Amino acid sequence: MADSRQIAQRLLTALGGADNVVDVENCMTRLRVGVREEDRVDVAALRATEHVLAVMPGENTQIVLGPGLVDKVAIDLQVGLAAARGSAGTSAERLADAGAALRAGNKARNSTPVKNALRRISNIFVPLIPALIACGLIAGINGILTNLVTSGSAPWLINVTPYLGVMASGFFSLLAVFVAMNAAKEFGGTPILGGVVGAMIVFPGVAGITVFGQPHVPGQGGVLGALGAAILGAYVERWARRWAPDVLALFIVPTLTVLVGGFATLFFLMTAAGGLSILIGDSATWLLGTAGGLAGFVLGGLFLPMVMTGMHQTLTPIHATLIEQNGYTILLPVLAMAGAGQIGSAIAVFFRLRRNTSITKTIKSALPAGFLGVGEPLIYGVTLPLGRPFITACVGGAFGGAVIGLFDQFGYTIGSVAIGASDLSLFPLLDGSHGKAVAALGYACGLLTAYVVGFVATWFFGFSAERLAELNTDETVDAGLVPASEVPELVPAGRAT
Repeated sequence: MADSRQIAQRLLTALGGADNVVDVENCMTRLRVGVREEDRVDVAALRATEHVLAVMPGENTQIVLGPGLVDKVAIDLQVGLAAARGSAGTSAERLADAGAALRAGNKARNSTPVKNALRRISNIFVPLIPALIACGLIAGINGILTNLVTSGSAPWLINVTPYLGVMASGFFSLLAVFVAMNAAKEFGGTPILGGVVGAMIVFPGVAGITVFGQPHVPGQGGVLGALGAAILGAYVERWARRWAPDVLALFIVPTLTVLVGGFATLFFLMTAAGGLSILIGDSATWLLGTAGGLAGFVLGGLFLPMVMTGMHQTLTPIHATLIEQNGYTILLPVLAMAGAGQIGSAIAVFFRLRRNTSITKTIKSALPAGFLGVGEPLIYGVTLPLGRPFITACVGGAFGGAVIGLFDQFGYTIGSVAIGASDLSLFPLLDGSHGKAVAALGYACGLLTAYVVGFVATWFFGFSAERLAELNTDETVDAGLVPASEVPELVPAGRAT
């Protein structure tokens, strides 16, 4: 088992010490470390650290560790920073001032409308992913057990399935509330007030309200309605706090937030978001049902570049909307083919460059995570630095996506009841118009196609003859990817320069 404290200590040393680290954040797979001076970071030592899968240097250095481990290392790194700075005496004040200035500069550079929107979408939905996966898996298990009860194979399970059904459905029935709470927090409001406004959407009593002659339906507008309601509520709350007297703020601010946000939700947002949700669902169904093969080819081929840029976060509300409407999202299985194409590409690289011990070591470390749907180690540690294999990985994803799209086009829709999983880990979450077994069969066909095409495309087109000869040796400079004088940041993890 990896010693997260030891890893954190080695990373802290390689990053130039506590006084060179501005801040530390992490997502599901990587650390993001803001550094004061880039030239003090020992990139080679970072990459040589055990369990580090890839490193992307810069003012915001990214260190790929994989799921689970990254959370532990992030905590231990924060503890190490606190301990080091606590013993630094008066230098801590100087460091804090320098760090604040650097943070302000970084924030200004990264504060574009697109980046801010992506960041906020991520902050709202990423914390929900563990619950989505857990409840989705339980729903999948419950579906299998229910089928056994229906077929008469295990009638005694009828005493178990109701409990699993409640565990799986409770979260999804209140998904709008959780989204609203996170959205309110992200936009500077009080989470519980955001949850109050979002709860109006799913409250059964809303069925008794008629707006413009049309009765409301509980859940109408779903995630999108809750998102809009919570954001509006946050702005109302912030506005009220600016002028409400301190003595009366406790009464005025929350009451005004709920009243304004509530009326706007009931009279406008539920109707507008409901119409938009139906449009999204109908459009996705029409696209894959009418031009499934072509649509799947395009979506599967473009998803890896979207992951690199963070644009894939914009799809999260769409997935959530489709799950609310149909019980599953038909887009995720198509997009998951991108990761499968990359796995096929990485396996081809492994055999083509079998004499390059650094690259093969990186692939061995990153492939298990890839099979479980975590693609960043392979993207940043293998295929992207090599250039062509990244493109051939996209080709594999495109053909895999086309296969899934053809199943959808022929009426055998393949969907996922939750988001956050991919590749092999998606199998327990699969469902579709013809049941879980058919969905699993179609998904398996897509995976195999993506693996094979990614492998074959990389084998034959991933390297020129000169490049292959240059890379396929233990003596290649900087692990055989690119000359260190040109692009040192593209060296894969696991070997010192």
